[in-house]
Amino acid sequence: MQTYLVGGAVRDALMGLEVRDRDYVVVGATPEQMVALGYLPVGKDFPVFLHPQTREEYALARTERKTAKGYHGFTFHTDVDVTLEMDLVRRDLTINSIAAKPIDESAESLFSPQTINQFALIDPYHGQRDIADKVLRHVSLAFAEDPVRVLRLARFAARFAGFSVAQETMALMRRMVAAGEVDALVAERVWQELSRGLMEAKPSRMFQVLRQCGALQVLLPEVDRLWGVPQPEAHHPEIDTGVHLMMVLDMAAQLNAPLSMRFACLMHDLGKGTTREEELPRHINHESRSVDLLLPICERLRVPLECKELAVVVAKEHGNIHRSATLDASAVMRLLERCDALRKPARFEEALLACECDARGRLGLQEQPYPQRERLSRALKAALAVPTEPIAASAIAAGAVGPKIGEMIARERVKAIAAVL
Repeated sequence: MQTYLVGGAVRDALMGLEVRDRDYVVVGATPEQMVALGYLPVGKDFPVFLHPQTREEYALARTERKTAKGYHGFTFHTDVDVTLEMDLVRRDLTINSIAAKPIDESAESLFSPQTINQFALIDPYHGQRDIADKVLRHVSLAFAEDPVRVLRLARFAARFAGFSVAQETMALMRRMVAAGEVDALVAERVWQELSRGLMEAKPSRMFQVLRQCGALQVLLPEVDRLWGVPQPEAHHPEIDTGVHLMMVLDMAAQLNAPLSMRFACLMHDLGKGTTREEELPRHINHESRSVDLLLPICERLRVPLECKELAVVVAKEHGNIHRSATLDASAVMRLLERCDALRKPARFEEALLACECDARGRLGLQEQPYPQRERLSRALKAALAVPTEPIAASAIAAGAVGPKIGEMIARERVKAIAAVL
């Protein structure tokens, strides 16, 4: 029985990055032996165990056989005859197919970039070379048997933005898309990988890789069609809507935005892909068309409610928020009401930041100020500070009921907004 560190921990240590999660592969053991040693079995698809003390994952070395399309179309084989090399060759990328074993067993718990020289590295598929060359390369043709790996590779491209995709790997992914493998992915897994990719350092790289291999057209055709759609150069020096969208996503990452906001950025301009050719490069009423397009996407991918709700607000109102510097207090109040900002002020603040990403995600305008955000934030705080209970009590005493009370509160909020604007 031999135990090896594998996967992301070894990759990250070699790249000088913080080692967070450590995974192990066990060679020469049976499930029964693992249980007898106190390991807790947790794997459903193949034998994975939790260490009795550290709770870290230990998986038995395994091979797989493709039996059907999609992520679940596999049967797994594990026994004492499966070697480390047989396990590593089934992994996705060469940079994730490096194993490490401590030269001195006492060093195992100290694994880090600083102590990696105390470990023997097993690298039969040249992952260290690809780390040095900054290349994402599949290990073997087993890559093609799991369509999730297309999404995973795209996510790694977003995390390690300086890495390129090997030509033969891109060609393999294109063949996978053409064979319909990506069509078989379940919604939950697609969202899981997309959401993780959106949170990487350069999310635009994920979508560029998916588009290059053809997977974006299958998974998010509403986004894919934005490339090649022109916008007015006066407002969008980058002109191309797809290019603009990628700049917006990277601006969201630069501002350390949460997932809900990054998803809203991804969805905000979908309507531009359906603008009639005779109207180009203008996009009249693209905001409402964006909402109509994003709602089915949220259903299709089972997007969390908070992401969906923020995306709707941003898609519907980003144009009005951009123009809000010209709005008077009454118009600002109506904008706040349409955004449900008085009930959900935190969500409105996220919408404002998403709009700032939209404004700054343009060629040559990345450093421009966005005073609309501060102005509307100030207006919302003023409106929220209005004491509504005394106004309501006074209105009731004067015989007002229902909508009349609301109108009186709204008038006082407009006054408060006017005072701070």
